[in-house]
Amino acid sequence: MTGADNRVQLVRDATFVLLAADGDISGTRGTTPDGLFSYDARHLSRWQLTVAGTALSTLVPAETADDHTSTCVLTPQGTRDNPPAFTVFRQQSLSAGAFTEHVRLVNNRPEPVTAHLELTVDADFADLFELRSDDRHYPKPDATRESRTTDGGVLFDYRRDDWHARTTLTCHPAPDSVEPAENADVPTGRTLRWRLPLAAHGQAELHVSAQAHPHGRTPHTLVPSHPTHVTSEASDDLDRACERGLADIDLLTIPATGVDGEEVHVPAAGIPWFLTLFGRDSLLTSYFLLPFRPATAAATLSALAATQGSRYDPYSGEQPGRIVHETRHGELAHFRQVPYGRYYGAVDATPLFLVLLHAHYEATGDRTLAQRLEKHARQAVDWMLTDGGLETHGYLVYEPDPGGLVNQNWKDSEGAVCFADGTQAEGRIAVSEAQGYAYDALLRTATLAQSVWEDEAYARRLRESAARLRDRFRTDFWMPHADFPALALDGAGRQVDALASDAGHLLWSGILDADHARRVGRRLVAPDFFSGWAIRTLAAGQQPYHPLSYHRGSAWPHDNAVIALGMARYGLAEELATVTEGLVAAAAHHGHRLPEVIAGYDRSATGKPVPYPHSCSPQAWAAATPLALRTARGSL
Repeated sequence: MTGADNRVQLVRDATFVLLAADGDISGTRGTTPDGLFSYDARHLSRWQLTVAGTALSTLVPAETADDHTSTCVLTPQGTRDNPPAFTVFRQQSLSAGAFTEHVRLVNNRPEPVTAHLELTVDADFADLFELRSDDRHYPKPDATRESRTTDGGVLFDYRRDDWHARTTLTCHPAPDSVEPAENADVPTGRTLRWRLPLAAHGQAELHVSAQAHPHGRTPHTLVPSHPTHVTSEASDDLDRACERGLADIDLLTIPATGVDGEEVHVPAAGIPWFLTLFGRDSLLTSYFLLPFRPATAAATLSALAATQGSRYDPYSGEQPGRIVHETRHGELAHFRQVPYGRYYGAVDATPLFLVLLHAHYEATGDRTLAQRLEKHARQAVDWMLTDGGLETHGYLVYEPDPGGLVNQNWKDSEGAVCFADGTQAEGRIAVSEAQGYAYDALLRTATLAQSVWEDEAYARRLRESAARLRDRFRTDFWMPHADFPALALDGAGRQVDALASDAGHLLWSGILDADHARRVGRRLVAPDFFSGWAIRTLAAGQQPYHPLSYHRGSAWPHDNAVIALGMARYGLAEELATVTEGLVAAAAHHGHRLPEVIAGYDRSATGKPVPYPHSCSPQAWAAATPLALRTARGSL
């Protein structure tokens, strides 16, 4: 995968590497840090190829032959009258925790030459949270880094208390010398040197492999999932987007531990920041995939049941029955310097867990999973009714987490849940879409209780709770002056009156009556909401609207996918066709891959969708969006 900045990203087996156009790694930080990453740590922070101490010129920049191999062509410095003596063909590939460099040098001259090749390497073992653009710094008392020469290369070692991570380099042929790197920020950098003789018009080869050894983990090759083909032949842009989406889901598939200790394979959220199990993201992705890959839903539900909250921990937000928002395996999470080892700051993951559990039973007719996870489902319902707020506050609510997420719905950036004047809602917040999820979860779980668990009394209780929620919602959330639902209720019970795309999720969940649902669906394709590519997160023209804001004016494919499924539910065929055409056209401009987010600029103003600068790609629920569009279209 080649990005807009000509960097190359390779992904495979829960590992990814980000490279410059010449195949080098320089240890950048910020929005797109480069390096080799495994389990939330950077295992290579420098990987720079030079000849006789000078940088190489790029003849052909790195490009991917597939999603885990790239090639580029380089040469030493030369002139028209004294062209380079040899050419460097560089092939780089990725496998489970391993990055491999294959260098082939071809002599361009009719006489023998010797190539003086150097590779400067380092591993800083930085945690992903250290590399973010907010430039936070975390103390690491008594941490030690070292490197030492081995028979076949170099070993980089990092230790801190009980934490131990390594990166090993193996070279064929072995380097002629290994020396401390010049201009290294820390003394662990090493420069490996080779003298490679090239016969007249001959060639030589060099293989170097870097293997990550994360703390407590052994990267391994995942069993290929044999992607399900949506059609026998991709005949239109939606077919192609579906095929690309399924391939991207394979790239993002990672191992996790299931509820009975088994290994399961689940969709991670996205690259570069979120190659890990997420609650909301993995659940919605699995729901979109359900008609095509029901096993993904079963794996996700098992992994999330295994991490379901069992105690009270204010630091991580854990509460009994609550479904996890995010899991992390890095050093900072291990030492609880960030709360994300298992972070529960999501108001919506728990009802979505229940929605997917019933949807899996409905799609497959298989009672086994619903029976296996009955205890977990009941605990999830208990959380919604108690700590989640349904019985005490009337709605699912959250309070801002000063150490984690200010907002705990899918629009979880600061300021995303706002009034029409741009003011962030405060206090105990009830966001609209989470109430729809809760309503749907109660009804679906009631069906499981009656049909699978044979508990009619429990089913009746849940249906009654859902009916009361629906009645309250219609009274408290509908804004007659706007003829539209409020984005949320704040801690004082005031309607948070920004016009936002969250209203479209209410069609999917069914909490609105048919008349109100159709009015919302039609409103969402009006020009202030619909950019021509997708429905914006906030309608244009409002004070807080910004087309390049993460949640206040950009457009998210997965958000539109949920809305599309809701439109299909209420027979809004014309509106569904509008949304589908825009998203499919946007995907076609990205090689049929939908990015996580696109800017909110109008389609009439640009010939193609404007990228959101910090978008993850590939990203799981965006990858699954074309499958949801196909399902929605097929259900009319």
